[in-house]
Amino acid sequence: MMRSLWTAASGMGAQQLNVDTISNNISNVDTSAYKKERLEFKSLLYQTMERASLDDADTGKPVNLQVGLGVKPIATSRIFSQGNVERTEVNTDLAIEGEGFFMVRTGEDEVSYTRDGSFKISLGDGENNLVTSEGYYVLNSDGEPVSIPENVPVKDIIISDNGSIKYMQNGEEQDTGATIGIVQFANPQGLEAIGGNLYTTTSASGEPILEADGDVSRSKISQGFLELSNVNIAEEMVNLIVAQRAYELNSKSITTSDEMLQLANNLKK
Repeated sequence: MMRSLWTAASGMGAQQLNVDTISNNISNVDTSAYKKERLEFKSLLYQTMERASLDDADTGKPVNLQVGLGVKPIATSRIFSQGNVERTEVNTDLAIEGEGFFMVRTGEDEVSYTRDGSFKISLGDGENNLVTSEGYYVLNSDGEPVSIPENVPVKDIIISDNGSIKYMQNGEEQDTGATIGIVQFANPQGLEAIGGNLYTTTSASGEPILEADGDVSRSKISQGFLELSNVNIAEEMVNLIVAQRAYELNSKSITTSDEMLQLANNLKK
């Protein structure tokens, strides 16, 4: 009888974490380039009550008698499907259409990666830099901060679909010679989310592959657009209801097991 109590308890714990994951998706529905997550489960060990066996005459029990001992969460899988792209008409807003990631410098020798192209211009000594909302430098294909001459207004900045950076001066298009760095990963689901729409590499993700150098399909950059979250509210609400009902049923299993224990205890009275 105690087995059912602990089995149901494992189910309640797993569904609580599932609700937490779904709630995080819903809360980030308006976060630029947010990628939804899904919780993955696997069954715990099985207790074998009786093993299958056949004798020389091919008689006996052809199947096992096993009882499962519950469930446990094993991973959160991030879904990197393309989000919708929305026009903002802000020259420093960039949307990636494809498998790529922007590179940003989050420390002296630390590079992180993001799909969020909500960038700003930071004034510097003699030049302006493209930065994230947190002030991290956006990097070019050489791994250096993207810089634009100081006297160039934001409205005159031109970023082509391959990431090359130009600007208008005296009615003529000038080339900075720099290209926004876009990288891909062999296994993007292996990336570790560190908050702020940023990811860092792991042994599971592999090293970044620079699109300009690698044999990979090139992403397209759209200036004046932002990628939206790929969270579907209707889908998440359905998932939330399913998780809530699963939690309730596991709770009911505990209540039922407790009632059966009470009945067993009362038999001797």
